[in-house]
Amino acid sequence: MLKRTLRRSASWLWWWVWRGVFLFVVLSTSLVLLFRVVPPPGSMVMVERKIQSWVHSEPIQLQRQWRSWSQLADSAKVAVMAAEDQRFPHHHGFDITELRRALQVSKDGGRLRGASTISQQTAKNVFLWTGRSWARKGLEAWFTVLIELIWGKQRILEVYLNVAEWDAGVFGLEAAAQHYFGVPASALTDRQASLLAAILPSPLTRSASRPSPQVEQRSQWVRQQMRNLGGASYLQHIAD
Repeated sequence: MLKRTLRRSASWLWWWVWRGVFLFVVLSTSLVLLFRVVPPPGSMVMVERKIQSWVHSEPIQLQRQWRSWSQLADSAKVAVMAAEDQRFPHHHGFDITELRRALQVSKDGGRLRGASTISQQTAKNVFLWTGRSWARKGLEAWFTVLIELIWGKQRILEVYLNVAEWDAGVFGLEAAAQHYFGVPASALTDRQASLLAAILPSPLTRSASRPSPQVEQRSQWVRQQMRNLGGASYLQHIAD
């Protein structure tokens, strides 16, 4: 009798587990399909910033204006790829070469550095919370695969440029361009774009309008990488 009851309970448990998995797959795929044509209303990072402001009783006004692909300067698109993910047009969401390199550096005694692609960062920013748990990394991989399959490279970069955080409460390229340089995202010069790309690893502690020597040096490196990639012509590799 007890064994029969346990088997029945296990059967019901698995039924609910598979039902939950099925619902998650349907809902997540539906969201990605929707955001293929509709601008995401925000990102999970924006939600976290709002919650943090409420918890610490420090009101924050989020700055963000969505801009379509044609309204974003080509210089910024190339600068971000040059700084963050130069193999973006060619990988399928995960840069295996960079992952191997990061692991080798760690094995040699160096600090384990991140190897996230623009696709992974976009998936994380739009759909997930920040953190380093295995559960979040697994979900990040799932959403990365989905947006690679459904959105394509151009849409991924367009969304990334519209949700990336460039200062406390400053999200998206349009808000960043206005915040730091007083110009629209469509009018960014190569230098301005490279400065914005240079602060992305740590936007809350760096400034594009008042760059430190380290930021200035990195921005020069970014501009050199932009030239090495071929400038705006590199965007042909991600054209829909």
